[in-house]
Amino acid sequence: MVREDLRNVAIIAHVDHGKTTLVDGLLQQGGAYHENQATTERVMDSNALEKERGITILAKNTAIRYGDKKINVIDTPGHADFGGEVERILKMVNGVILLVDAAEGPMPQTRFVLRKAMELNHRIIVVVNKIDRPDARVHEVIDEVLELLIDLNATDEQLDSPMLFCSGRAGTASFSPDVEGTDLKPLLGTIIDYIPCPEGEEDEPLQLLVSSIDYNDYVGKIGVGRIERGTLSVNQEVMVANYHSEDAPRRAKIISIYQFEGLSRTQVQSATVGDIVCFSGVEELSIGDTLCVNGAIEPLEFVKVSEPTMEMTFSVNDSPFAGKEGKFVTSRQIRDRLYKETLKDVSLRVTDGDTTDSFKVAGRGEMHLSILIETMRREGYELCCSTPRVLYKTIDGTLHEPMERVSIDVPDESVGAVVQKLGARKGELLEMGKAGSRTRLEYLIPSRCLFGYRSEFMTDTKGEGILNTLFDGYQPFKGEVVTRFTGSLIASEDGEATSYGLFNTQDRGAMFIGVQTPVYEGMIVGECPKMEDIVVNVCKKKHLTAIRSKGADEALILTPPRIMSLEQAIEYIGEDELIEVTPKSLRLRKKILNTQLRLKAQAKLSK
Repeated sequence: MVREDLRNVAIIAHVDHGKTTLVDGLLQQGGAYHENQATTERVMDSNALEKERGITILAKNTAIRYGDKKINVIDTPGHADFGGEVERILKMVNGVILLVDAAEGPMPQTRFVLRKAMELNHRIIVVVNKIDRPDARVHEVIDEVLELLIDLNATDEQLDSPMLFCSGRAGTASFSPDVEGTDLKPLLGTIIDYIPCPEGEEDEPLQLLVSSIDYNDYVGKIGVGRIERGTLSVNQEVMVANYHSEDAPRRAKIISIYQFEGLSRTQVQSATVGDIVCFSGVEELSIGDTLCVNGAIEPLEFVKVSEPTMEMTFSVNDSPFAGKEGKFVTSRQIRDRLYKETLKDVSLRVTDGDTTDSFKVAGRGEMHLSILIETMRREGYELCCSTPRVLYKTIDGTLHEPMERVSIDVPDESVGAVVQKLGARKGELLEMGKAGSRTRLEYLIPSRCLFGYRSEFMTDTKGEGILNTLFDGYQPFKGEVVTRFTGSLIASEDGEATSYGLFNTQDRGAMFIGVQTPVYEGMIVGECPKMEDIVVNVCKKKHLTAIRSKGADEALILTPPRIMSLEQAIEYIGEDELIEVTPKSLRLRKKILNTQLRLKAQAKLSK
């Protein structure tokens, strides 16, 4: 059976190249909105964190009508840390739209997602987006895309992939870089003509691979996947099997089936080959499972998702302020939440830690783990997080570490500072060239050497630099390197910070807290410019005397504190420090809060 009326396509690209904005334009022209209906920008970024950060975190489905044809479109994340989302949804589609920024050209994540699509022999439509940018260099970017295809050993057919020129924001597309389009019909027509129709045996037994999982408080788990073979119907008895598991297949019953129509889901009674559907009724469901029928249990192989490269320890909050702000604070609640996350995030790995109230959580990068922490925090969880550490491998008896390919775009005057800093962090310069009025650098650097560098990078480039990273593989250990050159200012007692105490402390370094902030012994209240920790008393009060002097009542001028985001806190903390995360606060602290015990532990280590 060939589904001439259906196309399944994913939009893949590097972060900020305009995928979600292009989907906005496709929905607008595909009739997803009523006339005069109010619309929002980046409508597919429905998650609160996605709206705040302006990035896509989760892959999402939508469907567009073009004539009598239906196009299922999947919007994917562009950030390297969420590459697992892209890898798993590529099994649902027959082709991809590769988006490339007309000014930036192909970036590290462009290479990664394109390689994954080519491994599955998907057809590719190349779209050069943002051609209306003032710094667009369309003709150079065309050459760079062709070079990338050649580098990835593209076939002759892939080298002849159609290329279109778009402005996602304006909602226009054309076949020539020198001709301005009027709408997105050229792109929609190319999808219909070039992306293969789904094919399969409608009369054969059911086969559906689960590529994504959603959750609803009313119906429980909702599986999302494409029907490879057969037909799925409401109230149908199915068997749930997994290609990579030795567990016996489980019996389940389909309660409801939905298909995507524009921004909503439409309930249907049945669906057939090629349809991307949501279904409920299967409780014990995980990504990579296959729905079959009894008598024809043939699970499909799921794409092997790249392994995590970084790990953090999540533990129960044991500070003096524990339980005051959070709703879920016990180890059982934190454990259940983390293992629940692994069901829908295939690139996350959770294992029990060294103690009963700690857990090792491994992911793709700092952002991957920080998004999980921020999500849990907003749900009412309270926990402590350690500094990130990379996951080493022993290959042929030699210790290997993960390496990152770093692409940097900076103003010419900042090149010297960037080269100096990355050289000190064991970075190896691969390529250096001009990109318009800016300089583009490409480095290979150990993942651990990038910890804490992003904030330095933004300072060195006066906020104008663009830094992107992508996991490149494992290489032999490059040796020890110091990445933190500062110490911490640590509170010596419990209490509330006073203006007098802060005034006497601020000369020793930058402060992280303001007046009337509750503190406890062992809490980090500031940064020391030297590589040493200093214990300070920020709760100190001025003793009143009967003697008045000329400057006694002068106002104390305090330097405004440096308020850190979660990512900055993760970059800042050292090996013996933790972040206390609650729904209302982020606090930095030492692992050992008591000053005397901490000094004894340090003395033992130094011996």
